[in-house]
Amino acid sequence: MKPLSSIILQPTESHAQKLLQLLKNNGSLDEEGLQLVLKMQHQSRGRPLATLLVDAGVNEELVQRAVAEIANVPFVKIEAKHLAHDVIERVGLSWCNEHTVLPVSVDGKIFIASVTVDELFLTNDVRMEVGHDVGQMLSTNHSIVSILEQLGRESDKHNPSLTKSQVFSQDDEAESSGAIDLEKAANDAESSPVVRLVGEMITRAVREDASDVHFEPGDGSSHIRFRIDGVLHELMHSPKSQHGSVVSRTKILANLDIAERRLPQDGRIRATVLGRPIDLRVSTVPTPKGEKVVMRLLDDRNIRIGLDELGFKDDALAAWKEEIASPHGIILVTGPTGCGKTTTLYSSLQEMDRKRLNISTVEDPVEYELSGVTQIQVHDKIDMTFSRALRALLRQDPDVVLLGEIRDMETASVAIQAAMTGHLVLSTLHTNDAPSSLTRLINIGIEPFLVASAVNGVLAQRLARRVCSKCVKMEVPTEKEAKVLAGLGCEQVPHAVGCTACRGSGYAGRLGVYELLIMDDELRDAIASNPTITSFRNLALERGMKNLRHDGFAKVADGLTTVDEILRLTA
Repeated sequence: MKPLSSIILQPTESHAQKLLQLLKNNGSLDEEGLQLVLKMQHQSRGRPLATLLVDAGVNEELVQRAVAEIANVPFVKIEAKHLAHDVIERVGLSWCNEHTVLPVSVDGKIFIASVTVDELFLTNDVRMEVGHDVGQMLSTNHSIVSILEQLGRESDKHNPSLTKSQVFSQDDEAESSGAIDLEKAANDAESSPVVRLVGEMITRAVREDASDVHFEPGDGSSHIRFRIDGVLHELMHSPKSQHGSVVSRTKILANLDIAERRLPQDGRIRATVLGRPIDLRVSTVPTPKGEKVVMRLLDDRNIRIGLDELGFKDDALAAWKEEIASPHGIILVTGPTGCGKTTTLYSSLQEMDRKRLNISTVEDPVEYELSGVTQIQVHDKIDMTFSRALRALLRQDPDVVLLGEIRDMETASVAIQAAMTGHLVLSTLHTNDAPSSLTRLINIGIEPFLVASAVNGVLAQRLARRVCSKCVKMEVPTEKEAKVLAGLGCEQVPHAVGCTACRGSGYAGRLGVYELLIMDDELRDAIASNPTITSFRNLALERGMKNLRHDGFAKVADGLTTVDEILRLTA
């Protein structure tokens, strides 16, 4: 329940005295009740005085009337005749539920009825939506919540796509998760144009296997772009006047503050699209032309991919499986954002015996839910950091720990300690290649001999676009291609052409390109002496490591991708 009065969120003494005196004068509060409230206030510092008064037995309506009088805001006892249904439809019932407010019409004027006077800023959003002035009224929490529940039940029967709090999925699994059926919202003729647009874009993104959706404000229009196979494609333009409504609709779905347009915000949407559950991570940032929204689509089908399907060559796959079967040590996966590190790690966990092993993860955020695995979410605001969570997990008798990212010396130190005390630690780093990961650990403060003894292996990876099987052309290599593919014996190589199936790009789908560094005694001795990155990389290549470009060209020889794509991805 929301606090009944913001007057007492950080009350001045005069405000508190005025409220108590007003209630005493009208007979709502006797001396015994006053002493009880004062005692409760002393024992419950930080709780709103209005809430304490209601808890002490004072009638909520009388308390709210007194608060309204002090704040010089009208009070309304909401009835069905007061409801401004057209405004409720325009701002969305989910927005009303989120803020515990109701648009009402009194004497021909629109007001926002709320339970706290600190909701005054919301009137600006409604004013922008309806195009004229909006007033503020105070009401009781009970009346607002009961009417919202009634409207929710009616909306569930007639127009479920307009409410976020209702369950739209037809199957029991989606109902229990509260996922929104965005496809249904997009196809519902009774939905507003903005609701249909947002639902249609997300549904189309899922259908086309996009990883991200961008809503970007422009000078005269709003741009909508999809990231497909790692590359952005412009999908359409929408009127600039519609952009603000699209942003608000997305914020409502993600439980964000639609009134805050000056600060970045992050949220999450759980939805059902094309019959399957999808998580969308929403990020908004302010720009001079308006707010930009990016939604990342997380489909749990991605983590059900086996290691055999990720694009490993046979020898690299066998070596990687041997590494993740180790009883202890650190295994690192490295590469830029969006290169598939999480998919590789989750697929590796699913290769393990989750019934016999105690497997735990520390992530920021938890992107996918894994059965049989303990998953912990990092919360920096409450000091639940990677290192703190990892220390706690080490007291939970783990066998395998997946650490979302090694960011600093403290986290790295705890991970090294865990690896050297009999635990297998899988984690990620942001470096360009595998050898750089080891020198990176040394640079953030870990002693070289500890890095040498704890790290078992490093996998660097990229995601290359697969050549489209429907329009690919196999041709004799050009002089440039023959030069970089020397030694692979390629008589013909694939060239991307482009067709309707691949949206004219010549590519459809992606596969991994890998650089696997397995530590042996000579490499450990070299690391212990704190080498330069160049000398260590050269030694790793001498010891049999195949770099990213070598693995990529091997996939060109297999007819899976093009030389241009590998040159684009690798240095």
